[in-house]
Amino acid sequence: MMWGYGVGPWTWLGPLMMIVFWVLVIGGVALVLRAWWRPASRSEDALEILERRYASGELSRDEYFAMRQDLRGPSR
Repeated sequence: MMWGYGVGPWTWLGPLMMIVFWVLVIGGVALVLRAWWRPASRSEDALEILERRYASGELSRDEYFAMRQDLRGPSR
């Protein structure tokens, strides 16, 4: 028995492959955009650096409190 043009057991394969293709294309574009627009890694703020330096012994207690006051400002 001969199958007519476009009719047969493999007719569903074409649309399925098109869907798979577009899912892969859109997923790839999404991954590229996500990697490209990834927010910069959060860097340490000044108080965290100051606390780390004090904890490691680089700063004396008086230096630490003076620098912390400078960073926090007069309002705190």
